[in-house]
Amino acid sequence: MYRHLNVRVDYTDCDYSDLRMDTQDKECLTRLAARVREIAERPEMEERKRLWSRHNRLDNERPMVFADPENGWHEIIPEESLVCRNDIARHWELTLRKQIFWGDEMNDDYVVEPVFDLPHVYTETPWRIRGKEEKSLAFTTQLDGGAYHIESIMDSYDEIDNLLDPEIVVDYGTTEKLLELAEEIMGAFLKIQNRTVWFWSFGMTDEFAQLRGMDKMMLDFFDQPDGIHALMKRLQQGTLKKLDFLEQGGLLYPNNNYTFIGSGGLGYTDELPSLEPAKLSTMWGLAESQITVGISPDMFAEFIFPYQKEIMERFGLTCYGCCEGMDPRFHIVKAAKNLRRVSVSPWADPEKMSELLRKEYIYSMKPSPTPLAQPEIDMETAEKELKRKLEISRDNNVVEIIMKDNHTLGGNPSNITGWVNMAKRLVG
Repeated sequence: MYRHLNVRVDYTDCDYSDLRMDTQDKECLTRLAARVREIAERPEMEERKRLWSRHNRLDNERPMVFADPENGWHEIIPEESLVCRNDIARHWELTLRKQIFWGDEMNDDYVVEPVFDLPHVYTETPWRIRGKEEKSLAFTTQLDGGAYHIESIMDSYDEIDNLLDPEIVVDYGTTEKLLELAEEIMGAFLKIQNRTVWFWSFGMTDEFAQLRGMDKMMLDFFDQPDGIHALMKRLQQGTLKKLDFLEQGGLLYPNNNYTFIGSGGLGYTDELPSLEPAKLSTMWGLAESQITVGISPDMFAEFIFPYQKEIMERFGLTCYGCCEGMDPRFHIVKAAKNLRRVSVSPWADPEKMSELLRKEYIYSMKPSPTPLAQPEIDMETAEKELKRKLEISRDNNVVEIIMKDNHTLGGNPSNITGWVNMAKRLVG
């Protein structure tokens, strides 16, 4: 089962041992690339880009609507429906078919561009502890939306000095061969680009929990505060080292475009230059700390945010939050001078967030995906919720409506398209 990331298909486990594609695979990919090009040339794509650019500079004409079904893609494009046989070709086919579904079926404000983004072939070692490398930090999420278990590897804060930074090793040779192959197959219709999304969030608290385990981490806020500060500082140093490696190596790419940014939204903006390779100062960034919702705002302000803020302010514009309720923390995170987009999840108080954000930040509304998880969408509940939240934020905020975190669409892809049509009608 292929894993879906934000907008993208995860190529991490792609089998690059066989770079040969037969005629059937090539013809399929060429045909799909031509279809993507046709969709990208529709006039509404230019209009959506204009709307996103205005929206991202806090001057929106209407709420933007964006839906990424995430795990629901397994039901929209089942693996058994793919035509290609080579594993690389199947990853490419799935990437193209997602773009076509967005263009022909979804009807949200996603922008299909005439490009094909090919990620680098690379390996990345996770955080490890010297002498315990066989227990490197890792956790597995069920591809079908199930739970996961953390095997913590840090028994004591005395081990901080033995922490080994994550390392990225790029296979430039294979990457170049894939670019040539993609150009041969799809280059007549799409611009083939080497683009890798190297990180999502630099919140660092997921790594903290994976090192210590959730139970120990929560107790440590009371029992070992000095250890928490030391570990957060070490995680910050390792994160900055990774970002410096990517920037100095010319491996960063502009995300002021069709790129998914933060925990929802597209990055189109004229406030960030389109340098290539990009610099952190020309990019959108994201920090969050959903995993620490059980600590107080004061603890968050003391132990977590100071280490995030320094990294946030290296970016041109930043986003904050994902599933955590941001109303108790917003007075803390707004200290980041480049904060622009704030998540308003189902666990946030929408009235409080409306008052806090006003028109100074993007109100990134995340409606509950629960009504879409049934075989037939509970449209009455979904519309009632969205109407209420739109009424709360109508005159006070710069709003985007982001449908995400779908573990399932109840086996019914029309749930997501029906929801989008309802949302577009309400904002129209």
